[in-house]
Amino acid sequence: MAKRGLVAFACSLSLGFGALFGAGEYLSSPARRQIGAAPPDFPAVSVTIPSAAGPVRGWMVRGMPGAGAVLLLHGVRGNRLQMLDRARFLSRLGYGVLLIDQQAHGESAGERISFGVREADGVRAALAYLRREQPGERIGVIGMSLGAAALVLSRPGRAIDALVIEAMYPTIEEAIDNRLRLYLGSAGGKLAPLLLWQVPLRLDLTLEQLRPIDAVGALACPTLVVGGESDRHTSDAETRRIYAAVPEPKQLWIVPGAAHTDFHGLAKHEYETRIGQFMERHLRLASVAGQAR
Repeated sequence: MAKRGLVAFACSLSLGFGALFGAGEYLSSPARRQIGAAPPDFPAVSVTIPSAAGPVRGWMVRGMPGAGAVLLLHGVRGNRLQMLDRARFLSRLGYGVLLIDQQAHGESAGERISFGVREADGVRAALAYLRREQPGERIGVIGMSLGAAALVLSRPGRAIDALVIEAMYPTIEEAIDNRLRLYLGSAGGKLAPLLLWQVPLRLDLTLEQLRPIDAVGALACPTLVVGGESDRHTSDAETRRIYAAVPEPKQLWIVPGAAHTDFHGLAKHEYETRIGQFMERHLRLASVAGQAR
């Protein structure tokens, strides 16, 4: 009986290791999807932007001159469609909008999802493209989860004029620990090292490179940090730590009752009010703001 128990334990342990190895493969594997042209109610043109990791594909719609332009960055295993409703809302307000598929997502090139580090190359390329195509416009960015991490890790400096960070993880260690605890309970925390050791092997990156919270101190624009009150992927406390590390001027919005979700879809009216006011304050030239009123 003892021998059978030992064999059963060894089999369970082997299956557990296999499951975690499979999870590491899934999390970093590309999330490709054919997307095609923009929908008829969103008159954007398809764009292809060269980057260090290969072509970045997306949609762009021009706005009212002097109103500003906004880059939208989706979350992990998503694509530009995840940000389409935000794009529609911003376009209605007169902003130019660029939505991209990040590295290894949607129609963009890339061998692996790297949780923000190599996606930052595509962000830099997209910002440079916006500056070329919309010269003289102030530029804002809305980054959701992975998108926020990619923007922060791109270290944009004064290349942007306003930033909205939504549900960004502070460190890869906390991101993995939170997710394992969410799905496996308290035992998940003990298994986190088995996923973390795969990062250098799969991505050729160090864990120190996957700490967006260490990069937010270099931000040089007004920043709105958004988190969910009930988010178990990026906790309220973690969001507040990120906010504390962001330089002034800054704002914090903890969305009541929200988990790790689409804040725009959950609280559409308040989201559009808050983000609309934030972007107007920091992107619109004074003459255009006056005309809009």
